[in-house]
Amino acid sequence: MSEAVSQTPSKPKTASSTGGFKHFLKATEIDTRMLGMIGALFVIWIGFHILSGGTFLTARNLWNLSVQTASVGVMATGMVLVIVTRNIDLSVGSILGVTGMIMAIAQTTWLTPMLGFDSQLVWILTLAVGLAAGLTIGALQGFVIAYMGVPAFIVTLGGLLIWRGAAWWVASGRTIPITDNNFKIIGGGSDGSIGSTWSWLIALVAIAFLALAAVNARRQRHRFHFPVKPIWAEVLTFGLGALAVVVATLVVNSYYLPGPLARRYAEASGIEVPEAGLAISFGYAVPVLLFIGVGIVMTFIARRTRFGRYVFAIGGNPEAAELAGINTKRVTMMVFALMGMLAAVGAAISTARLTSATNAQGTLDELYTIAAAVIGGTSLAGGAGTIAGAMLGALVMQSLQSGMVLLGMDTPLQNIVVGAVLVVAVWLDTIYRRRAA
Repeated sequence: MSEAVSQTPSKPKTASSTGGFKHFLKATEIDTRMLGMIGALFVIWIGFHILSGGTFLTARNLWNLSVQTASVGVMATGMVLVIVTRNIDLSVGSILGVTGMIMAIAQTTWLTPMLGFDSQLVWILTLAVGLAAGLTIGALQGFVIAYMGVPAFIVTLGGLLIWRGAAWWVASGRTIPITDNNFKIIGGGSDGSIGSTWSWLIALVAIAFLALAAVNARRQRHRFHFPVKPIWAEVLTFGLGALAVVVATLVVNSYYLPGPLARRYAEASGIEVPEAGLAISFGYAVPVLLFIGVGIVMTFIARRTRFGRYVFAIGGNPEAAELAGINTKRVTMMVFALMGMLAAVGAAISTARLTSATNAQGTLDELYTIAAAVIGGTSLAGGAGTIAGAMLGALVMQSLQSGMVLLGMDTPLQNIVVGAVLVVAVWLDTIYRRRAA
């Protein structure tokens, strides 16, 4: 006697929520690591806002946070290319210190006495001197690494000590004040911001740029028969970018000049001060615009130039890159020279913001710069990294530091947290690479 076996009809498979989310990410081409970093940034902001009693997410603190991020963020864009080539630069903080000191001394000792106070040539020549010094230092280190075969870790570790000592030696241990008011604009402050009207104009230009970039990218994909994103995905990604620009502009325009500074501005501009007082917005700070500009240029270099392609080819497989005819030594030297120049730009921002050059300037900035690049998705194994990720990583690092300062945490404890974050970031990168392999 046989037993009847009843079989229940199988239910048709339905798309899970996980599959739907993966489809969404694939359609919009959103980087999951970037998305995770943005989520972590929001968690950090909300956490510090609650712990600080509602002072973190204010227009004043966010404006200051953007200015404080600029110096390290500029250097982080160069550190991406250094790490992509499987190298490291431990000397960027010391290069910042020595180039800042060189600029301050050149300005106070030679340029201002020769050209006069607040001459337009003073700040231009000061910046040129700093960029030349940074380029020379970076090229020297790159030459030793590329052509003499000394490991980058050793060369830049020596540079960390050499250039820090040189900063002290150049000024004999003194603090050198900045004398040119035009140069101070590079550091931000009441005179180093562009106001509400110009901020909205820049926002409109940025939104138009996003739209043109999206249209151009779609045309290029059609031209070379590459897959294109759905229209809804194009609209969504553009809308999110435009929304971010509008929100950022609203925030910086919500931070107003203090009463005395507003009255001084009104007197200088011939504006009558009403009884209720003036409400003059700071707008975007000059160092923030400089930071964004450097990020755009570095993104173009990394993604659209032959030099950028060579950098990633070397990081992916140095032997294959050399066999393909790439002059790996010259490219490596150029990467470190570029890093030196960006350290000088960071020095100009830092020195102008502090209105002086000090011997301690840039101390531990190499830690924050490397951490920003690694947190932003740059692999220490080389061959992978994005400029935008490093810029966002710099904002994450500065948010941590700013939040800890608001909470009154001691500097040693801040260093412990930053070090722990760096280790965790490298650990997560290792796991990500292992799963992607």
